[in-house]
Amino acid sequence: MQFIVNNILPISIALFSGAMLLWSAFGNRIRGIKEVDCTAALQLINHKNALVLDVRDDGEYKSGHILNSAQIPLGKLNERVGELEKHKGQPVVVVCRSGNRSGTACAALGKHGFTQVYNLTGGITAWQKASLPLKK
Repeated sequence: MQFIVNNILPISIALFSGAMLLWSAFGNRIRGIKEVDCTAALQLINHKNALVLDVRDDGEYKSGHILNSAQIPLGKLNERVGELEKHKGQPVVVVCRSGNRSGTACAALGKHGFTQVYNLTGGITAWQKASLPLKK
């Protein structure tokens, strides 16, 4: 017991770090967000007519985006979700730079009744590392 009292700060940091590690690995699953890698995203795009929704800001989008992707910045998604109503019954692959903002967007779309929403794991960064094309 004395050991714990004397080392409460390092023990707290270790527990917090472990919790953050688990959240980063399983957080999207806990929130009900489906994740796809680049290969699975391509399958959805090419064979299931998935909409690609890019939630990055205008400057990021203009620097390179997936061909035929729609762009609605994450901060404007709730007010512009009506633009996506016609796509409610089809798969939607959501992308950002690294996969964090798109996870938040997937959760928001789920609250608006979209049932086939997928987060691109690793975002545009993973897309580029897979040597897949971007339109500028």
